Amino acid sequence: MEQDDNSMEQTKANIRRAAQYWLDKSTIHPIPRWVSFGVALAIVFLRIYLVQGYFIIAYGLGIFLLNNFIAFLSPLEDPTDGPGLPTSAAEGKEYKPFTRKMPEFKFWLACFRGTCTSFLMTFFSIFDVPVFWPILVMYFCILFFMTMKKQIAHMYKHKYVPFSFGKSKYHNAGVESGTFGGGMSGAGRKGR
Repeated sequence: MEQDDNSMEQTKANIRRAAQYWLDKSTIHPIPRWVSFGVALAIVFLRIYLVQGYFIIAYGLGIFLLNNFIAFLSPLEDPTDGPGLPTSAAEGKEYKPFTRKMPEFKFWLACFRGTCTSFLMTFFSIFDVPVFWPILVMYFCILFFMTMKKQIAHMYKHKYVPFSFGKSKYHNAGVESGTFGGGMSGAGRKGR
């Protein structure tokens, strides 16, 4: 019996290790990750549409995704909590960039797991609660717009933008020119 338990624990550990390996490999590929999330989300909504049920699962998934999106947009340290850091180099000697409450990878992972869990829940009739779905859609839209209005007002008040588009890329970066192929072309010796 102990042999079976040990073998089962070893198998679970191997599965967890393999999953973590592939998650680690996927961190540098954000576009394929988000495409896979979009495909999973489309499959969930296609299943709900074809079955014409499980609307409460779609609503719960929408609320879950909205909650994660707000955490993704929010700063790690809320500027309203006491004295904050300067927002520009002119306001202080040290400038700290925007740090998210939820990093992009964790945001994707939570959304992907939630979507896959929702898909699995659509196969159990206990979750097919009869509801009038237009009310859920209307309530979700109201909740979305009110929450986003509050978040955008917070961003405007504290002057932060939660999106960055990476490092600046210069026009001639990496292009070598000159006689010797480097930046020292035309430079003379001091002794001459």
